Amino acid sequence: MSSSEYLARQQLTVLVPVYNEEESLGQFVLEMNKFLAETPVPTTVLFVNDGSTDGSLALLRGICTAAPQYEFISLRHNSGLSTAIKAGVDHCRGTLVGYIDSDIQTSPLDFLKFFAFFPEFDMVNGIRAKRQDTVVKKLSSKVANTVRRALINDGIEDTGCPLKIMKIEYARRVPLFHGMHRFLGALVQLQGGRVKQLPVQHFPRFAGTAKYNLWNRAWKPLVDTFGFRWIRSRWKNYEIGEQYAGNHA
Repeated sequence: MSSSEYLARQQLTVLVPVYNEEESLGQFVLEMNKFLAETPVPTTVLFVNDGSTDGSLALLRGICTAAPQYEFISLRHNSGLSTAIKAGVDHCRGTLVGYIDSDIQTSPLDFLKFFAFFPEFDMVNGIRAKRQDTVVKKLSSKVANTVRRALINDGIEDTGCPLKIMKIEYARRVPLFHGMHRFLGALVQLQGGRVKQLPVQHFPRFAGTAKYNLWNRAWKPLVDTFGFRWIRSRWKNYEIGEQYAGNHA
């Protein structure tokens, strides 16, 4: 099946985790609208409010009321990025599921480059080219990525890139655990899926402050990597060889 034939049958849900991003949401919608105007795939944007304590939830209510392509769910308490992504996957209706952060450091328009690699690949993961981050942020991420690759050897160059699209059947089988968002590519590979990696644009943060520091960019990923190694050592897949569901005529 060609990519165009495949895409004609698909629906995309783009997950957007939000935690205290009231300063960025207005501009984020402007950028996302550019993608919605060009995408060849019917698309819904699903915001996941992760217990924000600022005015983010009120803004999301207004955004989603005004435009039918925008929806939101709101978690009762702040639960972290992995939980927000998993909640979004559990509530999306698309056959493809995308992920982008709401801080506008990546561009939704780069999703357009991803479509050409479906259905051949089961996930497309961005690689942030020319990262526009602080020295501490770049250094801690580089150390964490180097250690993670050494320990699990998954070949994913930029596991923290907040720009991804997955087939929903792979996303649904991803287990929820602390730090899961750092291993989405590896978890797709564990299921026998193929991951394509593409360079994407990266920009300075539009507004607000980063939610991560040296502690959760270096030490926590190391701990999570050992957790992933444990999960991988016990992972099981199965395939249906034959099925009979009965005669319901």
